[in-house]
Amino acid sequence: MEDFKGALPEKKKSGWKGFFWKFTFVIVLILGVFLWWQYWYVFGEGVKSGELNYLVKKGNVFKTYEGKLIQSGFRSKAAGTVQSYEFEFSVSNDSIATVLMNNSGKYFDLHYKEYKHTLPWRGYTVYIVDEIKNMKEINP
Repeated sequence: MEDFKGALPEKKKSGWKGFFWKFTFVIVLILGVFLWWQYWYVFGEGVKSGELNYLVKKGNVFKTYEGKLIQSGFRSKAAGTVQSYEFEFSVSNDSIATVLMNNSGKYFDLHYKEYKHTLPWRGYTVYIVDEIKNMKEINP
């Protein structure tokens, strides 16, 4: 039998196909880093103290815990007006939310993480409370 290996011309490899896959990989990688930076990167964290005004569980599809802490002192956003300090936050941990709900009206020190943007299943705010540092009764 004759060897037909040399009878058929070899297919040329397209440089376009290799470029396309490398380009797609780079775009997906950049998009992934961008999304991580915008939605999962912890931009800041700290502790806020004040009286727990309310904590509610709400949402149409994703039920999240949303609350408000009233901090002591007053500030003015515009000249001639006075407004109290309010810290609105979300809670993603059920056990923390239960403690907060059962102790509304008490004074709390809450540790939070700040993200750049919200996610529907994480809450309505960029501030996510992840720890209760201290809880005490308010002195009348």
